[in-house]
Formats: sequence, structure tokens, C-alpha cells
Amino acid sequence: MNVDLGELNAFITVARAGGFREGARLSGGSASALSDAIRRLETCLGVRLFNRTTRSVSLTEAGSSLLERLEPALGEVENALDVVNGYRDRPVGTLRLNVPVSAARLALREIIPAFLARYPDILLEIITEESFVDLVTAGCDAGIRYDERLEQDMIALPIGPRTQRFAAAAAPSYLARHTPPQHPQDLLDHACIRGRFASGAMFPWEFEKDGESVMLAVNGPFIMRPGGGTDLAVDVAKSGIGIIYLFEDWLQPYFKDGSLVPVLQDWWPSFPGPKLYYPGRRLVPSPLRAFIDFVRAWPASPPAAGL
Repeated sequence: MNVDLGELNAFITVARAGGFREGARLSGGSASALSDAIRRLETCLGVRLFNRTTRSVSLTEAGSSLLERLEPALGEVENALDVVNGYRDRPVGTLRLNVPVSAARLALREIIPAFLARYPDILLEIITEESFVDLVTAGCDAGIRYDERLEQDMIALPIGPRTQRFAAAAAPSYLARHTPPQHPQDLLDHACIRGRFASGAMFPWEFEKDGESVMLAVNGPFIMRPGGGTDLAVDVAKSGIGIIYLFEDWLQPYFKDGSLVPVLQDWWPSFPGPKLYYPGRRLVPSPLRAFIDFVRAWPASPPAAGL
């Protein structure tokens, strides 16, 4: 039986992704190439590995059995190849990171150029994803998230700013037309620029001061999806439509140029910064090991200073 390793990799890719299009997106290939590889593999094995309809792709019993035995075996092959990679003068390979847009902007902006300059033989791919994903299923080596979003079997280390704050702000034109809020509860009488997660849940506005915590479900004329819609939300706030609630570091440039003004600054809550996380149950590939060591040596960003 002459089975091609590339066809086995295609099988695992489609099985993990749950479909050819998603598998192509995660692997950087094409759905037609994956489909052809699976067809050749099924012909060689003499069994059907996937049930296909116009709307879904699912593993057959034979496919499930193959995947269960194949994943550990190919994992060992990858580990063996990576051991050989360790004998190089510098690491070579691909590093795929799954990160939210906020981390890509606030934690990686300075780290990534310096890392790529140090390791020119590493191909770094950043996948921005706001919802929490399974790293293995998504084909990623590591990710960046906050503590409350981490799984228990993950190894995590700080990356980027060690402490962050959420900040409320509004344009001078908005504050000229409305009485500035003195307490978070006053926001219930203001137009607020809100965020809705992919799950449908609204992003909560939280404040704290002198042991008092306040969580609000605010109202307003504009809702955006955190991540991709954040810059548009800032533009809406700068136009004077309403009050925005966002990472302080994201808003700092607009505080400096005067297009936005801090609101309720004494109530801004602080929280631990993001973490680089990766599975602790498998051998760490050399490109990821190089990135981990680089992050550990990178100077921690100080907490954002008050205005």
C-alpha cells in the first residue's frame, strides 16, 4: 500500500477543520487540492473516509478510526523532524499564532519586527480571531488570550503589557452637548458605543473605585463587533456620537491629539495583561521555542500612565 504522507496530512487537516473550505483556510491551500488528496487516499485504502453532502463533511467510522491512530503517529514524525531542526545554527520552520486583534495591536507591534529580524528563517503567520479556538484543531502552535479564557492544560507566560486598563472616552464635541458623567451609573443616560461578541453577548462596561465595582448594560445608537470593528467605533466616537469604552492603550493616541477626552478616569478598572499560551502535553517545535525564549527576554511594558 503506497500512501503518500501529504495525503495523510490532508486527511488530518480536513478532519480537524470539519470541512474542505475551512481546512483550506487553515492550511493556506485550496479546497480542490485537499479534495483531490482525500480522493486519492480513499482510492488507495479502498474505503470511504468522509461522508460528503452539499452542506457538511463528516468522518465515517473508518475515518474516525484512522484519525484516532494517525494523529499521535504524525505528531511523533513532526517531533522527530523538529529534533533534527534543533541541530541547525538557527531555527527554521513556520510558526502560527492565534491572537485577538487587540493583542496583535497592543502586544505584538514591537515584538514581531524584532523577532523576525533575529530569526529570518522562520515564517510567522498571525491569525486574528476574537473567539476562543482549539489550537490543535485550528492548526496553530500557540495563541494569545487573557487569563479567564485559558484552558487548564495550557502553559502560559506574559507577553506585552503586564497591566492594562479599560478606559471611557468621548469627543470634545459630545461633552460640549452633554453633562459629563460623574459616576458610572450616569452612563445610563448617555449615548454609548457598544460591542457585541460573535456569541451574541454584549460587551459589559465595568468600573471600580475604592472597593466599589459597577457593571453596566449601557445603551446607544451604534454596536460593533470587537476586533475588526474597533477602529470604526473609535472614528464614531471621535465624530461626537457617543462615549466609547476600550483599552486605554488603544485610545492613548487620541488622548494625545485631543480628538478624545478621558471620562470617569478615576473609575477605570485595571487587569493583568495578555498571555502567550501553548499546549503543555507535546514537544515544543523549535520556531515556537525560539519565540517563547524571545518573549521571556523581551522587556515588560510598564502599566499605562495616568493622564
